[in-house]
Amino acid sequence: MLNLALLFLVVAIIAAILGFGVIAGAAATLAKIAFFVFLVLFVVSLLFGRRAAV
Repeated sequence: MLNLALLFLVVAIIAAILGFGVIAGAAATLAKIAFFVFLVLFVVSLLFGRRAAV
């Protein structure tokens, strides 16, 4: 998921350099969404991941 966020970020930067503002904005928005989904899944996996047997 983090790879997807980085991919969209790179696409947004390249599109912005080339002057494609709408595509850059859309890619940046998708990068933000993918990053926040990654953060939520990461926190959930930390909380409910491998629990030590007591």
